[in-house]
Amino acid sequence: MSYIEIRDLHKTFFHHGEGLEVLNGIDLDVEKGTIYGIIGFSGAGKSTLARCINRLETPDSGSIKVGDVDILKLSKKELLEQRKKVGMVFQNFNLFDSRTVYRNIAYPLEISGVSKEKIRERVLETAELVGLSDKLDSYPGGLSGGQKQRVGIARALVNKPEVLISDEATSALDPQTTLQILDLLKEINKKSGITILMITHELNAVRYSCSQMAVLENGRFLEKGSVESIFNNPKSHTGELFTKVLEEFQNISFSGGEGI
Repeated sequence: MSYIEIRDLHKTFFHHGEGLEVLNGIDLDVEKGTIYGIIGFSGAGKSTLARCINRLETPDSGSIKVGDVDILKLSKKELLEQRKKVGMVFQNFNLFDSRTVYRNIAYPLEISGVSKEKIRERVLETAELVGLSDKLDSYPGGLSGGQKQRVGIARALVNKPEVLISDEATSALDPQTTLQILDLLKEINKKSGITILMITHELNAVRYSCSQMAVLENGRFLEKGSVESIFNNPKSHTGELFTKVLEEFQNISFSGGEGI
């Protein structure tokens, strides 16, 4: 049975009266406790899909169910509670430079009015999970890219969400750090059973981490299935391009830029 169920999702943005359909009839089923990969080139609609699942964007039509909750039918108050169940990790970290690591991780709990004692308990627990126990008094400016992303992951997990959306979370990292972050996500998935949506253009990240995947092009899923089947026998143009690139650069583990 699907834990995340998306049906006929549409989203159009308007600019100067011109409409751009970014999501065009998205259907998706994700089982609970899996790491599910969604790949596509820039402009395919990946980030818009991520923001719709967390209702940071409101789709024009369709349905999104997480568990047995259709998040498009929630009131504003209900939506605030539901968002605690869906954590998000972004490419650009989105940390507060003026806050310590401790206070960055604590932020979602602070704005929810959680007691200081409970905040401390959850922050220490989550920091240990992501390997940041010795960095809680540091500021983001003194951290490496990998450490900053660990703070982002910890902040996304501190509410104990049921779903974690990784939106290009490793794209700004070098190959070694990318591998470390992917290993961390796999470990978190194994320990907690959290469902992870890995949205990325990095095919190697999906290949390394996911069992199931979908290929997104022009706002539609062109193929879905096991990672192995899509890698070995792609049915879409995008899938073919991705696997061709992977074959050409098979000796390169990951693309990246920022150092440890």
